[in-house]
Amino acid sequence: MSWYLLGVAGLFEIAWAIGLEYSEGLTRPLPTAATVVALVISMVLLAKAVESLPVGTAYAVWTGIGAVGTAVLGIVLFDESGDPVRVAFIALIVVGIVGLNLSSGGY
Repeated sequence: MSWYLLGVAGLFEIAWAIGLEYSEGLTRPLPTAATVVALVISMVLLAKAVESLPVGTAYAVWTGIGAVGTAVLGIVLFDESGDPVRVAFIALIVVGIVGLNLSSGGY
């Protein structure tokens, strides 16, 4: 169950990171509120996951999910670079996340 909570926490991390762009420096009230809500949910779920997962593993996976998701959405939504070298390094983060999951008894 903790791995599922961690996965959802990672999705909310993506949401708040993308929300930062839409909030335009936290100056737009609705996107700012959504960003803060996503941040709080992400942190609460991470805290629940850490109750039974090693903190280092959980934090690495959480940030990895956030980094990969935010980078991919940056390419899709904000026309950020999707050059093959960048995508390859993003893929390496995914490999790390999967490796940590498998080596920790994962799902």
